[in-house]
Amino acid sequence: MPNISPRTNPEPTLHPVSTTKLERDLAKFGTVVGMDEVGRGALAGPVAVGACVSPGTEPSHALADSKYLSAHAREELVSAAAKWAWPCAVGMASAAEVDELGITGALRRAGLRALQMLILEGAAVDVVLLDGTHDWLTPKPDLLSLDNADDDTFVEVGSPRVTTKVKADATCSVVSAASIVAKVTRDHLMASLPDPGYGWASNKGYASTAHRKALAELGISAYHRQTWRLLPQLANDPTKKA
Repeated sequence: MPNISPRTNPEPTLHPVSTTKLERDLAKFGTVVGMDEVGRGALAGPVAVGACVSPGTEPSHALADSKYLSAHAREELVSAAAKWAWPCAVGMASAAEVDELGITGALRRAGLRALQMLILEGAAVDVVLLDGTHDWLTPKPDLLSLDNADDDTFVEVGSPRVTTKVKADATCSVVSAASIVAKVTRDHLMASLPDPGYGWASNKGYASTAHRKALAELGISAYHRQTWRLLPQLANDPTKKA
């Protein structure tokens, strides 16, 4: 996680604000962990999964899905979000792991890593609240699937109940906190990578016009997802590696 220092006076709220209603309803089943991912659609860099523990209180600052917030607003809120929903953790799966496991398997691995970090901080993990409609965290019983690569890891974190909610990152405060912490952490990582001209600091690994142009000129780096169709002209040219 980045070095999080207190900030004040975040930008005015111009977006939907999340609430704690659902996580308070789920608290009857035990400790609730909100979880959200970032980097799913990037061409380069890891997928990151934020996990934050619901404290059962209202946050001191209005939280929202990180996608609704400017980079400045996220930096202003990340300290308050992490302090309110502490412990927080961010698990990552590398571009190579995305290639190996597929995006769902990589998300699962990153999510399990985040849960392990929470447990090491002494947190209970009874209920996990995911954004969306698909439970990508729970391993599926398929002997031939690479997605089962983390089954042993899942035993280590137990078998928490997993529930999903569409737009949880925008409507549930603990998931909003996870979204903000994951986004800021991954953005800082991408900006710190060696960069011969891909523009990591600005595009964070996503498919901007400048990023695609750099791919055509520089080729594919070790930080890119090699199995993704990055550019048609590079797909069949293994010599184009940065």
